[in-house]
Amino acid sequence: MSDIRFVPAVLTIYFEEIEPSRSEDFRREYNALSEYEEDAIGQWLKIAKARGETQETDEVLLNLLVELHKKVDVLTDLIRNEEKKLLSLSNTTEILEIGFDHIKIEEAMFSTDKEYYGRIKMPVFPKREMAVYLKAIDPYIAQIVLIHQKDQKDWNAYVVAKERIMIREQKRGRVND
Repeated sequence: MSDIRFVPAVLTIYFEEIEPSRSEDFRREYNALSEYEEDAIGQWLKIAKARGETQETDEVLLNLLVELHKKVDVLTDLIRNEEKKLLSLSNTTEILEIGFDHIKIEEAMFSTDKEYYGRIKMPVFPKREMAVYLKAIDPYIAQIVLIHQKDQKDWNAYVVAKERIMIREQKRGRVND
């Protein structure tokens, strides 16, 4: 465990131990939170990029337009009472530290070697909850054992950003000494 490199981060996680009676529900939600299952406009954009139809388009502007379209879809679903419901998970706590493949929570809520399904609220663009499968190493630390590919990229970028902040703060502290 001492070889796990953590950086400070405050995130919220909702999670529950995987019991056989709920494992299929967790799998279904995990798949639904995949970029492929839920996101028709994202799929359209991927196909358009593959065909080369977006070569002369400003990438940032295109992504902003896609996210705006998604928000309109969410509002439309809300008005129609078709809001997508996520599973109610029995535990919620704060993540205090993160690593590329691990999380450390503030309370002793994990049982060693047990597996958990969870959702982590991510402050990335676009804001969303990432579905993850975890395996507890001890009551505070769990390893991420399954995460969607796009979420993995965003998670890693978030860890790197937090590492940079930590390094800058450490350098500032040495200068002031």
